[in-house]
Amino acid sequence: MTPKKPRRYFSARTSPNADAGRLDLETLNSLFSYAFDHFWSSGYFAEAFGQSCTDGDIEGAIGSNVEAYVTSTIMKSGLWPINRRLHNYSEADLFDLIEFLFDHVGKPQQKDFHDWNGCGYHYSDFNSALGQEDYRDRLNPLLERYGPGYVLDAHGELMELSPEGLGHLLSAQLPSSDATVTEKVKGAVSRFRRYGSSITERHQAVRDLAEVLEWLRPQIKTALLKKDEQELFQLANNFGIRHLRQDQKLEYDRAVWLSWMFYHYLATIHASEHILKRQATAPRPNRA
Repeated sequence: MTPKKPRRYFSARTSPNADAGRLDLETLNSLFSYAFDHFWSSGYFAEAFGQSCTDGDIEGAIGSNVEAYVTSTIMKSGLWPINRRLHNYSEADLFDLIEFLFDHVGKPQQKDFHDWNGCGYHYSDFNSALGQEDYRDRLNPLLERYGPGYVLDAHGELMELSPEGLGHLLSAQLPSSDATVTEKVKGAVSRFRRYGSSITERHQAVRDLAEVLEWLRPQIKTALLKKDEQELFQLANNFGIRHLRQDQKLEYDRAVWLSWMFYHYLATIHASEHILKRQATAPRPNRA
């Protein structure tokens, strides 16, 4: 059974410390180990990594040398076996393993008991999609409580959580059939939220959203007041996002401002598209 998402208990709700209930790396490593043991013992990794059997171990799809496979796939040594190496993991090591295991998990649809010499269950008929869903359901409540908060998305990539109240913007579908808009916005969101994204990558994500607004500018003029439309682009220009000029404000905390501008632009794009859609579908007055 997949565990329920944990709620915030008394101490976390009432503590004046904003970090109450947050996990440090050591605790996250330990809880990840517990989750990994659950999936391993339940056969979720049997297809990829094989199974132990009293008649002779059963080789998995990746072959007999699992450590070499992990090293050559992640391009890091010293990560496998997990329970012997976990105490040395950095944050990047742990996150690499979380994404790697997502690609190799599968929920067994059948298990047969092998009673010879107390062998135990053998697993078969694996479903990757169901396994990945269970894997994300168990790990995401832990990841949400670590650092700034992360989520393992449906593609198996670790993404930084959005500020509280803005998460709907990241998953909401734009009411637009313009591929220039939808693809550029999708790429900007992915680039900005991806774990480990650099300031340069985040700057580019904000720039991409500013370019979407530029693309929509002729239509925005019909949806927003002229002053509002001008201020949108002054914001990008004044902070060195779209064009570089001598009079721009470049001495600012880029991490903070880029985050603010990203969500400001994303919200503006969504609002503009919804207004444009409503205007396009509104009944025209009868001029009879």
